[in-house]
Amino acid sequence: MPETLLPLAVLAVLAALAYGAAACHAVLVTGRVSALGAPLAEAARLLVQQRRRTTLPDLLLTRIGVWSLPVAAVLAAAVLPVVGGPLADPPVGVVWFNAMEVCVWGSVWLTGWGGNSVFPLAGGYRFVAQGLAYELPHMFALITAALGAGSLRVGEVAGAQRELWFAVWMPVALAVYLVSALAMAFWGPFGQPLGSDIAGGAAAELSGPDRLIFQAGRHVLLVVAAAGAVALFLGGGAGPVLPPWAWTPLKTAAVLAVLVWARHRLPAVRMDRFTQVSWLVLIPATLLQMLVVGIVVL
Repeated sequence: MPETLLPLAVLAVLAALAYGAAACHAVLVTGRVSALGAPLAEAARLLVQQRRRTTLPDLLLTRIGVWSLPVAAVLAAAVLPVVGGPLADPPVGVVWFNAMEVCVWGSVWLTGWGGNSVFPLAGGYRFVAQGLAYELPHMFALITAALGAGSLRVGEVAGAQRELWFAVWMPVALAVYLVSALAMAFWGPFGQPLGSDIAGGAAAELSGPDRLIFQAGRHVLLVVAAAGAVALFLGGGAGPVLPPWAWTPLKTAAVLAVLVWARHRLPAVRMDRFTQVSWLVLIPATLLQMLVVGIVVL
């Protein structure tokens, strides 16, 4: 595939998978296959909807928060071998991937702060508290995969799994990564930043194109988290019969299906409980997994 077409191919795959996530969510909510077109109908409705304004909002911060969410997700995807190869393969790709995910904290908090409204602000602070709980286990899971490959390049981490996927001998790291992926995308049991008990949380005052961009960014972030699991733990494009460029989207879609399914199958988690579990269970478990991997590598 020509290098000039690679960025467009990556964006096309991300957009298709994001639409698939939204469509699957609509089917699960309504129970009707006919709801597959619901995301397109909702997008068309939001595009023509008039923007709602609160009293004395900070429009600049709100727009920065809304737009930076999909931007951070796409920048995180830049180091993942989604189609053929990554857009960029820096020597610290794993660190870059994690850093772009951390930028989501600022995106959600600025979105909640800029509206000058109580419920969005509460949703923004909820996400910051959630981030403090999931980020350390998430980071240790990423470091474990990098340790197993002996490199921080995402491409080399995926390439090191040709004979044996890291998911086989790093199951704890994979499980922690998937849990933190749900929290990072504030999805399913970790959807409290957009909770109905606070009128929609951080996105409560968003309407029109702003809400559309925010929702799209959230779905793209979920897709990127699924693609990260494939590159770091599920062998990347490795697989029989099919070429690597076909295996990566298939594996990503499979992981994405699990994450979408979890939204309406797992109960909501209180942040104080999640923080306790994170610090008392997830962090020690990932550190123990890292120790095992380090012994095997040495």
